[in-house]
Amino acid sequence: MFNLSYKAQRYLILFGFLTIPVLLSLTFSYYPALSLLYYSFTDWTGLGWDMNWVGFDNYKEIFTRSDIFGAFKNNAYYFVGGLLQTALALFFAVILTSRLKGRNGFRAILFLPYVLHSVAIVIMFKNVYHAEYGSLNILLDSIGLTSWQQSWLGNPNIVNFSLAFISIWKYFGLSMVIFIGALQSIPSDIYEAAKIDGASGWQSFRFITVPSIRSVIELMMILTLTGALEAFDIPYIMMLGANGTNTFVSTTVDMAFKFQKAGLASAMSIVLLLIVAIVIVVQRKLLFREGK
Repeated sequence: MFNLSYKAQRYLILFGFLTIPVLLSLTFSYYPALSLLYYSFTDWTGLGWDMNWVGFDNYKEIFTRSDIFGAFKNNAYYFVGGLLQTALALFFAVILTSRLKGRNGFRAILFLPYVLHSVAIVIMFKNVYHAEYGSLNILLDSIGLTSWQQSWLGNPNIVNFSLAFISIWKYFGLSMVIFIGALQSIPSDIYEAAKIDGASGWQSFRFITVPSIRSVIELMMILTLTGALEAFDIPYIMMLGANGTNTFVSTTVDMAFKFQKAGLASAMSIVLLLIVAIVIVVQRKLLFREGK
């Protein structure tokens, strides 16, 4: 190796370091992705390797069956909840970056739900939402709002709102921490200059804070949208699809492992991937255009 030129040694070292990561990426990322695309054009059951080529039949079935593509309507609850969560996270982030006594303690308390496992959260909220001994109904009864008591998980009209609230509660802390990090990067001199010029708190927020963290807001909007489209763990663990709570991802999982239609489930995964990609591109082009 010492007889090689510096350039040859450099290329050899680079090739040596890149070989294993590239092989791992091809093996565990690109090959499964290509296999998923291939399976989406077959009637594979997920068991064995017997499969027939069906072309675009799986994709036609996705867009013609209301119980499959219509599952996206339940994802809308999580999207609206995500928007509310983002707004609240920004509000609390602004408060907790001010000179508030004990702000670090409040940050830890609000971030704690994100650390908890989804299964633990489901167990907690089953005790909150239980129709008979749930803490929410007990609270409503104790403050004289007995008429507001509900079967929070048994009523199809409100069950998706209940599940979306759990998602807000879990991921609120993460959004808040991201916003806090962004707000702390804004120089305090700008706010002091604005205050000297007579700017109010709202004007400082509108003309200084929001433009300064525009890229972070864009990131949070993308995470909110993709998270809503990919909602799975909380509704699936809590309800297993009962009372019309199936999201598109939980429907995909059921199709693959419950009904043994892995080919159709593969096509559903491809459709979800395309929808997420299209929505992100449209969002960036329309809502967050450069120089807007």
